[in-house]
Amino acid sequence: MNVPLAQRLRPKSLDQVCGQKHLLGENGILRRYLDSNKVGNMIFYGPSGTGKTTVAQIIAQNCQMTFHKLNGTTASGADIKAVLEESSGIFGSDGVLLYLDELQYLNRKQQQILLEYIEDGRVTLIASTTENPYFYIYKAILSRCAVFEFKEVQASDVLLSLQRALDFLNLENKAEKSAEKDALWHVASCCGGDVRKAINTLELLYLSCQDTLTLSDAQALISRSLSGYDREGDDKFELMSALQKSIRGSDPDAAVFYLAKLLDSGDIISACRRLMVIAAEDVGLAYPNGVVVTKSCVDCALQLGMPEAGIPLAQAAVLLATSPKSNSSYLAYHMALDDVKAGKGSDMPSQLKNNHFFGEGDKKNSYLYPHDYPNHFVKQQYLPDDIKDRVYYHFGENKQENAAKEYWKKIKG
Repeated sequence: MNVPLAQRLRPKSLDQVCGQKHLLGENGILRRYLDSNKVGNMIFYGPSGTGKTTVAQIIAQNCQMTFHKLNGTTASGADIKAVLEESSGIFGSDGVLLYLDELQYLNRKQQQILLEYIEDGRVTLIASTTENPYFYIYKAILSRCAVFEFKEVQASDVLLSLQRALDFLNLENKAEKSAEKDALWHVASCCGGDVRKAINTLELLYLSCQDTLTLSDAQALISRSLSGYDREGDDKFELMSALQKSIRGSDPDAAVFYLAKLLDSGDIISACRRLMVIAAEDVGLAYPNGVVVTKSCVDCALQLGMPEAGIPLAQAAVLLATSPKSNSSYLAYHMALDDVKAGKGSDMPSQLKNNHFFGEGDKKNSYLYPHDYPNHFVKQQYLPDDIKDRVYYHFGENKQENAAKEYWKKIKG
């Protein structure tokens, strides 16, 4: 059987796991938890290739419970029930440890099947997921599990694993191949924190080289797919969040960095959409032309395509990051939306309705045309009766809105 190198080198103890010092180091929270000799329900959350499955298997090997492993992408409700039923028999007398990989792929009903069994301790669940469990996992399951986040492994830690992998391959093949330091570093830094991907890539590089693994060979072998960016998963939303928060925080350097990461993954649409949202939400009325310029930059980028699209989008990102900020219109909209969802303001004033004839008794409710009055303004009720005194919009503290505020004072007396 052609077993991948990462599988052949899978750590047998927590000390051999690459990275995750915050969990598995001397004072790591997960190590201290396991040292208590109590194995409870746990969810491991983080990117692929960061050690979630490895740690779960090490825990399983060190406990005396009957061990079962299922994968959420292929497991059916019948598969889960078969494991759970064993927990009630003689073979499950010491308890059953169920390891569920890719838990997020189980539907709600399948997750609910587990509840009774993990509640009374007949089954101990260790699950792993690459998605944020607080969004994808049934809350009743989540409340019964300790959640541990596995982080992207740093290139310096991956480099150590690659050197050990190279030594292993030489021993296995009775060879003495060497590697340029830059070659190993290139593999380590391009794997997106995925140790499994880095080790398996090293094996391909090893088999395709003669005596020395060179940087040029590593560059030729490694494709864009090693970036580690998942366009459908949390990576996408975390990058967009970082981009928006950097612009909101007026940091143009961080803004262009996160924009570059988005675009380098080929995800131009997400970058364009998020920049337009930022222009309206975070810059808003402090610089109303910001959204106009951003839309022009987005249109330009979509016509240009990559890689030139990064130029106008960087222009928009820097402009928004260095512009004054206001979220006054954003807050006003959401305050109004809260009232709409609460069922308020269901009947608008009659003079605002599309009525072209009023009866004799309705003349007092006739619409007053503002352009017929001084300063093009006349006082009349616009909001429904039950919220007629509601104030949603509050002027922001910036030059543009202060000017509008002074204009209001002038026309409204």
